[in-house]
Amino acid sequence: MKTYLVGGAVRDKLLGIPVKDRDWVVTGATPEEMINEGFKAVGENFPVFLHPKTKEEYALARTERKSGKGYKGFTFYSSPKITLEDDLKRRDITINAIAEDENGNLIDPYDGKTDLKNGVLRHVSSAFVEDPLRVLRVARFAACFGFKIADETMELLNIISKSGELNELIPERVWTEMKKALTGKYPSRFILALRSCHALEELFPEIESLFGVPQDKKYHPEIDVGRHTLMSLNQSVRLSPDPLIRFAVLVHDLGKATTPKEQLPNHDGHEERGVSIINSFCERHKVPNKYHDLAVCVSEFHLDCHRIQEMGAEEVLEKLEKLDAFRRTERFKQFLIACESDSRGRAGHEDKEFPQAKYFLDALEISKNIDLDLLKNKGLDGKKLGDALKKERIKDLKEKLLSN
Repeated sequence: MKTYLVGGAVRDKLLGIPVKDRDWVVTGATPEEMINEGFKAVGENFPVFLHPKTKEEYALARTERKSGKGYKGFTFYSSPKITLEDDLKRRDITINAIAEDENGNLIDPYDGKTDLKNGVLRHVSSAFVEDPLRVLRVARFAACFGFKIADETMELLNIISKSGELNELIPERVWTEMKKALTGKYPSRFILALRSCHALEELFPEIESLFGVPQDKKYHPEIDVGRHTLMSLNQSVRLSPDPLIRFAVLVHDLGKATTPKEQLPNHDGHEERGVSIINSFCERHKVPNKYHDLAVCVSEFHLDCHRIQEMGAEEVLEKLEKLDAFRRTERFKQFLIACESDSRGRAGHEDKEFPQAKYFLDALEISKNIDLDLLKNKGLDGKKLGDALKKERIKDLKEKLLSN
C-alpha cells in the first residue's frame, strides 16, 4: 500500500498558494484493508475513505469509463493492480495530474510542472471530452490563475460544447464553477474562455447576447455591451474582492440585450427588463439569494446612482428608501462599489474618480443623524412621527448636502 498527495494540493503547493484541501490516492490496497487500518468508507460510486484522525479523503486508485450522459455518466473501476499513472491519466488537465509521495518526490507523468511554469492549461488525454463539466473547470482555472488554454485543448472544449452534453450539467454545479471563477484574479477570463469555445451561448445565453449590442454609438461606437461588461468586471476586481459585487456587475446590463432598435443608443427602460432577466437567470442556476438580491438592486438603480448629484433632496431620500439603505447599509455600500465599477468600465474612465459614491453615502449619513428622540418628545408617533422624520431629513439634505 502506497499513499500519494494529488491534484489541487500539489498544484497549489508548487504555485506557492496556500493549500486549502488535501486529497490522497492510495495504490495497492483493497477497501477491506483500508477499513482495517481505521479508515471510514464514504464513497457511493467509488472507494473513498476518511482518515481516522485528519478526516481527509483517501481514494483508491481507479480508472473510469464513459457509460452515460453528463459528468456523472461514468463507470469506475478500482483494483490494487491500478497504478498511480493510470489514476492520474483520468484527471482533467496536466497541472492537476501531479502527485507527491511521502518523501516529497513529484510524480509527473504528463509534464504538468512544465505547463505550470509556462502558464498553460492542457488536457491529459483525449478522454477529456467525455466530461462536460471540464469546460467550466478549465474556464474557471483560466479565471483563477490567468493561464492560457492550449490550442489543442480549446479544440476539445469546442467539441464538448457542440455535443449537447452541457445541457446535462445540473444548475448547482454550473453555479459553483461560476462562483469560484468570480473569486479569481481574472474573472472576465471565465467569460472569454467560455465564449471562445461556444459554451457561453449554451450555458449563459443572456451574457452571450450582450456581445454585438452597441453600448454608446455616439462616444464609443467600437465598444459593445459585452465588452463594457467585462471592462466593468475588471474594475470591480480592482475595487473589491467581494464575489457578490462581481456577480452584480457581470449581470447589471442584461436588459440591454433586449433593447428595441428604436430605443438605441440610450437603451431606455433596460433596468426593468434587466431585473426580469436576472430573476430568470438566478432561478435557473439556483443562485443564492444574497447574490440575486444585490444583482437586482444594482440593475434597477445603478443609473440613479450615476445621476444622484442632479437630484433634489426629496428624490435623493426616495432613492435611499427604495434601496433600503437605512436598514441594509452594508448592501448599500456593495451597491456603490458596483456602480463605480460600471462607471469605470469605459475606455478612458478606468482611473476616474466616482464622486457619486461619496455623495450618496454622505446623503445616507446626514439622513440617519436625525434626533428621533427629539421628535418623540414632541408627542409624535406613528404616521406623524414618520412624516416629521422625513421632513427633517429633507431639510438637512438641502442644508448640508445640496447647498455645498
